[in-house]
Amino acid sequence: MAITASMVKELREKTGAGMMDCKKALTETDGDMEKAIDLLREKGIAKAAKKADRIAAEGLAYVGVEGNKAAIVEVNSETDFVAKNENFKNLVADVATSILKNAPQTVEEALGQAHENTTLQEYINTQIAKIGEKISLRRFEIVEKTDNDVFGAYLHMGGKIGVVTILEGTNDEELAKDVAMHVAAIKPSYVSRDEVSEEEVAREREVLTQQALNEGKPENIVAKMVEGRLSKYFEDICLLDQPFVKDGDQKVGKYVSNKDASVKGFIRYEVGEGMEKREENFAEEVMSQVKK
Repeated sequence: MAITASMVKELREKTGAGMMDCKKALTETDGDMEKAIDLLREKGIAKAAKKADRIAAEGLAYVGVEGNKAAIVEVNSETDFVAKNENFKNLVADVATSILKNAPQTVEEALGQAHENTTLQEYINTQIAKIGEKISLRRFEIVEKTDNDVFGAYLHMGGKIGVVTILEGTNDEELAKDVAMHVAAIKPSYVSRDEVSEEEVAREREVLTQQALNEGKPENIVAKMVEGRLSKYFEDICLLDQPFVKDGDQKVGKYVSNKDASVKGFIRYEVGEGMEKREENFAEEVMSQVKK
């Protein structure tokens, strides 16, 4: 029986297995959908599908560097316990290596690209069957530098936070890593004030103005107060305006420029940020099991 693309698609949707595994299963069962599902279950490949609706908000961030390219990735798991597993750590590193090699534009594209003798998605599905939890590639970003730049990579708490920085005009990797550590700790949103949109500045100025007026400050000094508070706002969100964590007497911008370098950019990933996390009550879970 001829195996069609729609049959492969249907089997993939039902089992969560990779396209090549689905096609092989359908071929081996002469197109019988139910037998193909059973075959995938027997091989352990369909285990991934049962975990597809679980919440995976733990995991690791990782930074891979190869020459003038770096990739920062976040791979999620369901529990922190699995995130500390060596197999999971190796998987995350493998995912970063694959992304660096294939340079995909989207997560979907990355998952469909070749990895060893299969696809990245199929490789992840195999690991799901071994590890026993839902695992998913959440996001990644590839950055490039010139020979006049240097990458700084830093993983906090083994990968709960991952940061990659790009510094220009230096080959000092230690300096770039120090800036990455600062970004991990202080969580700036922008490199410099120039990156903050006019709309955001106007909105903040309006809020600060109203705050000062509500405090009963005279209108003739409100403007000066607002500009002072606006500078504090920039210090909160702009990397170059922040006191450097390793030398609080200097701003990051000044510290870096004193070493004849400048910050071109950074990317900061914090695992699970913006995701819903499961709230579990261990005592209730135990009692529910006892009552069964």
